[in-house]
Amino acid sequence: MLTPERVRTAPRHLRAIAGAAAVPAVVTLLVTSAYVVYSLWQWRTFTVKSWDLGIFTQMYQGYASGGVPIVAIKGQDFNLLGDHFHPLLAVFTPVYALFPSALTLLVVQGACFGIAGGIVAWAAHRLIGPVSGTLIGLACGLSWGLQYAVDAQFHEIALAVPLLAGSLAAVVTRHWRWACGIAAFLPFVKEDQGLTVAGIGVVLVLLRQRRLGIALTLWGLLWFALAVFVVLPWLNPEEAWEYGKYLTGGDDAPDPAPGPPFNLFAPQKALTMTLLAVATAGMMFRSPVALVLLPTLAWRFVSTNESYWAPDWHYSAVLMPVAFMAAVDGIARARAASSSDWERWWARLAPVAIGVACVAIAFLKPLPLTQVKEPGLLTPDPRAAAVEDVLGRIPDDATVLSDLSLMNYAVGDHELYWIGTANPVPDYVLAGPTSTGPNQGWLTAVDMAVALHPGVAFELVVERDGYSLARRTGDDVVEVTPEPVPPEAPPANGH
Repeated sequence: MLTPERVRTAPRHLRAIAGAAAVPAVVTLLVTSAYVVYSLWQWRTFTVKSWDLGIFTQMYQGYASGGVPIVAIKGQDFNLLGDHFHPLLAVFTPVYALFPSALTLLVVQGACFGIAGGIVAWAAHRLIGPVSGTLIGLACGLSWGLQYAVDAQFHEIALAVPLLAGSLAAVVTRHWRWACGIAAFLPFVKEDQGLTVAGIGVVLVLLRQRRLGIALTLWGLLWFALAVFVVLPWLNPEEAWEYGKYLTGGDDAPDPAPGPPFNLFAPQKALTMTLLAVATAGMMFRSPVALVLLPTLAWRFVSTNESYWAPDWHYSAVLMPVAFMAAVDGIARARAASSSDWERWWARLAPVAIGVACVAIAFLKPLPLTQVKEPGLLTPDPRAAAVEDVLGRIPDDATVLSDLSLMNYAVGDHELYWIGTANPVPDYVLAGPTSTGPNQGWLTAVDMAVALHPGVAFELVVERDGYSLARRTGDDVVEVTPEPVPPEAPPANGH
């Protein structure tokens, strides 16, 4: 019933709601804008970090056409759900269908990270105030782990970051069912997130939500087991969980680094842990939420793949919402507890320290957002005309074999193969100067085509600014299907 008292208090309630929404909205907008600008700069400067963005673009092509995610870059008839278990990524298909480009995925990832920063800001605003919420939300959104993930371009963890932030925001604000409901989706983003969900369940048990915690723990462990022992071996051509070799030391796994296998003081591991502690001003250790970090840190640090240990690439992105939400909870606990004067003083100062640490880390260890410069940001890259000319000569229905140089730019309009896997003979071969890894001495697309498909005739179509395009002529001497030559390996980041 609408009473005079409710009418009088309505504006105050609306102002409170608007104030609570303003902080996360501003943080989301600022973080998203920063990452979209950075991604546009990468795109306009023809930056290709690895084959992953091309892989996920082909995945969304499969989803958008109503089919399964077959990714020719990984191999003929390769179902990407046999690489990592990420069926929930299909939720972005309508966006890709409206804007079918690899650039769309970079924008989507930037938005996901911006939303995660906004969620952290919302929880911090509720628990420790609007100024603290703004500082910590921005520090999380612009943190080193998320910046490196944006620099590495699109990966499946883009969706895990806001889901983790949402689930843990519900934990620290004591909305237990929301915490479980959001966390329940995480195992469908990537198989290792089942272990993270189990970690959230353990935290709920410690917070005296025993039934919900046990159920969530079992849910996470169940889906982790189903993914790595059933689904991935079933869909993978090798009939195995491809990345298990880094944990079990399979035949093609890298040799383990010298020293004790669980040496936490290996430089890369120590740096990752130090950055986590410094970025949160040490306050994450004050909260049981920090236990959710352990599953991800465990599989990374026991792996024989050293690229998992370091803070760069995208592997630390899922740590950021956990660490900063633990810091928010830790600050709230320290302020509420009858602790020492020193601890209460540090809890008051911690949000400012977290903001300062975010800026300090960016300049002491130069992070991606500090690298944006001309050309490409406001003016076209000098190579733009050459790239447009080369790509414009490929018919839309042609099959293309490519190195990494222009993979992300050709994949949207063509059936694209990568030079490091076994492929059928393509209609066109595309090569460029900016690939990561050795080029086996190949100078043009014709050289590359002849090396990979001996006996098949190709002619040079165009060569400009180091980019070149070759076309199959049909005047083959003899068609040979060679063993794939890995002329350039994707960066050893295990995808």
